Amino acid sequence: MRAYVIGNVTVDETISVSAMPEAGASILGHEETRDLGGKGANQAVVMGRAGLASILVAAVGDDFRAEIIRSQLAEEPVDARLVRLAGKASDFSIIFTTPDGENAIVTTTDSAGSLTLSEAIRPLAESTAGDLVVLQGNLSDDVTRGILEEARRRQLVTAFNPSPLRRFFADLWPLIDIAFLNKGEAESLTGTGGQAAASTLISAGVKYAILTLGGEGAMLASRAGTLKIPAAPVTAIDTTGAGDTFMGTALASCALRGVPLDARAIRHATTAAALTVSRRGTRSAFPTNAELHAILAA
Repeated sequence: MRAYVIGNVTVDETISVSAMPEAGASILGHEETRDLGGKGANQAVVMGRAGLASILVAAVGDDFRAEIIRSQLAEEPVDARLVRLAGKASDFSIIFTTPDGENAIVTTTDSAGSLTLSEAIRPLAESTAGDLVVLQGNLSDDVTRGILEEARRRQLVTAFNPSPLRRFFADLWPLIDIAFLNKGEAESLTGTGGQAAASTLISAGVKYAILTLGGEGAMLASRAGTLKIPAAPVTAIDTTGAGDTFMGTALASCALRGVPLDARAIRHATTAAALTVSRRGTRSAFPTNAELHAILAA
């Protein structure tokens, strides 16, 4: 099985601050890391490190950040299909992180928003039924919907993380097999939370809904019922990329075992995400190949 991750890639600039800035305020901070990021790249890297064949489709500009992106992706077990956009700036993120591990992220989407449907789905010509198509919220409405429809036509399994939130997401649920949402995303898109939110997603056509609940763990819902999986104990230093680690690990766990999403995959994901939040940075905070292989063997 292969995973086709179609999304964004960025250069992440993480700035440590004592508290989040308020409107009109000027505060001091210092740069912690400059790292490869973007939800699409993050998920592709985690799945690749876990041992799942991972293809990343993303757009970059023709600037210095594109060279950083290419060089760092070359260090990862990911087949990067980068679409170069002349005259565009590569996307980047500014991440503010506080001493308690919380973060706020601002991401540009000039390149991601310019990816066309034909460019996005071109690698799917190599796919076989049952392969994964993994999406996030950085692409345009038409491109996101078009990818999901093409995946359905090719009998591929679709996994979706609706982040950053966009208004059109609520219309996509019938095209999505697996949805990963945090508490805020679930409430925004369903108008409710917890098991009620998961039930709403299943009723809308999603086959598996996974809600990440921070220190409360995670919830896995399907038509067969709902399971609650506790969080792995950890002291959080930086939560950047934790959700992407969780999603990538869960998908890799079930794909490599050839089974539908299950409680074991969610336990693997919570363990991997706990490692990520215990470290600073984005790619540099993800579990290593060896760490992921050990987690998936448990």
